[in-house]
Amino acid sequence: MTRNSIAFWTGATVFLVAVFVMTQVVGNQYPFFAGYVILQFIALAVAWSILGGYAGYVNFGTSAFFGVGVYAAVFLVKAFGAPLPLQILAGAAIGALMGFALGLLTLRMQGIFFSIATIALTIIIETTITNWRYVGGAAGIQIQRPAVTAPFDNYVQMLFFVQALLVVLAVAISRYIQNSWIGRGLQALRDDELAAECTGVPTLRLKLLACVISGALMCAVGAPAAMYLQYADPASAFNLNYSVTTLAMSLIGGTAHWSGPIIGAILLGTTQQLLTVTISSEVNVLVLGLMLVLFVVGAPEGIIGLIRKLRGDRKEGEV
Repeated sequence: MTRNSIAFWTGATVFLVAVFVMTQVVGNQYPFFAGYVILQFIALAVAWSILGGYAGYVNFGTSAFFGVGVYAAVFLVKAFGAPLPLQILAGAAIGALMGFALGLLTLRMQGIFFSIATIALTIIIETTITNWRYVGGAAGIQIQRPAVTAPFDNYVQMLFFVQALLVVLAVAISRYIQNSWIGRGLQALRDDELAAECTGVPTLRLKLLACVISGALMCAVGAPAAMYLQYADPASAFNLNYSVTTLAMSLIGGTAHWSGPIIGAILLGTTQQLLTVTISSEVNVLVLGLMLVLFVVGAPEGIIGLIRKLRGDRKEGEV
């Protein structure tokens, strides 16, 4: 194991231990409600970056995958009373199949055409769920949480820890992809797909793989949301804000490195939570738009690119 891997897994272990200790020490429930949302967006942004960042395919289908994860959990709870781990695993499996189907259907689509296809996917699935009365239809459905599992005192604390585990899983997968032949192939695909094909890069296989992994993670992240809210309706579960916010977080943090989406999600997610408490949740959209414009104009490669540029300038100054 390399030094970087040891440092990464040590940091991940410390993070999980800190989250667990927090669930045992902090009595106020608000930090867990707010923290859950931030962790959820970190996992979504990292999952989005596997296809949108490494491969360069701008995916607006985050809402579709997230919503399917929510409703997969709703169906399993209503039909079988399935426990949370099974809901997450089933969500991941369905998301992988959706990603595979999306990859197959959009094989030759690039740029704006691929983005439009992912928006269409969201609309199609939302319309289907809206007309499926078994899971509540357009009116939505109320969900009763099961008894909490020890050592947690309540279900929100447990979901907070579960979402932290999903964050570590998503980041570990994203980091592995970046440092492996898959990441190098996706980067070649992003720079010039035709040239990559001519040099022997299996672009079709890599694109399908990125769609499958990204879709599985997004659906898995959506599965606990039904229990978190105790309610699910199509308008909320498939809200396009998930797609736009996730994209903005990845772009603000930087898509060239696995840590970029984490930085962007923490920065934007924390800002939105503070604004929701101090001013209004409607201001979030304004702040999101302003930050996105500022970074696209001033730092198109995100915070990671900005840091690299500053380090490069400093080294040139020293020389």
